Amino acid sequence: MLRLAHLSDIHLGPLPDVSYRDLASKRVIGYVNWQRNRRRHMHDSVLETLIADMKTSAPDHVAVTGDLVNLGLDSEIEMARLWLETLGPPQDVSVVPGNHDAYVPGSFDKACRAWEPWMRGDGATQPVGRNAFPYLRVRGDVALIGISTARATAPFMANGFFEEGQAGRLSRLLDATAERGLFRVVMIHHPPVRGAVQQHKRLFGISRFHKVVGRHGAELVLHGHSHDPTLYWIGSRTARIPVVGVAAGGQATGGRHAAAQYNLLDIDGKPGAWSVRLTRRGLTGPAAPPIDIEVVDLASEPRSMVRS
Repeated sequence: MLRLAHLSDIHLGPLPDVSYRDLASKRVIGYVNWQRNRRRHMHDSVLETLIADMKTSAPDHVAVTGDLVNLGLDSEIEMARLWLETLGPPQDVSVVPGNHDAYVPGSFDKACRAWEPWMRGDGATQPVGRNAFPYLRVRGDVALIGISTARATAPFMANGFFEEGQAGRLSRLLDATAERGLFRVVMIHHPPVRGAVQQHKRLFGISRFHKVVGRHGAELVLHGHSHDPTLYWIGSRTARIPVVGVAAGGQATGGRHAAAQYNLLDIDGKPGAWSVRLTRRGLTGPAAPPIDIEVVDLASEPRSMVRS
């Protein structure tokens, strides 16, 4: 069995000092949003409590599905690198970038360089960059496949992009890992599900993603971005694939989104007879320790929440 922990949308704070030059871009919108809203609901103490609890669950591996930072500042990216070092060694933690990690032009490349050890596939020798995704890591009988949908976008937009080049590479990885009899986990920031988020936050390329996983198969998709603990199903009528979202890792109680949670996924079995138990664990009150919020057997889930 492999126990996989899933975190997302960390949005590390507080914001470092920001110069007027830094704000001469889309960042001014994010800065205002942080001051008016996010700084009241995204707390480092909440994240620390969540991570401490997660480590007591002794996961074999941790998947982080993006948005480690807020404005893509150089100092934020370095702070996130230091935070990843405390989360776990690169061989035990896999990261994919989110839209905030590519907030303005240049942020994505800087994040790739700083977080490269946590985003490099097994045996990869090329520098981590846009064409290095998807990457593959194999841990036990589980294939962890990391996709990047992150790209700098216009003000007030937070879209993701899944395009032909990455789709072709993903197809080949899915086929190769299926031949090895591995349980395939696809990690992506933006939910590959229609209607999961507002239009200005949606993923472009949802149909392309569905076509790839429908044709080549996958056992599980993990995503962030929505800040909500969700479960959808995609794929063919005979081969449904669970798509699992998670609440933001630093979200305090009292906001419009669920308070901070992480997912634990216990994966066992063999091809054709995999078992997956999803445990959502998180906060229910400002002074309450994390508890089990929900436990779902994905192998026997009725699969009523299907999105095409």
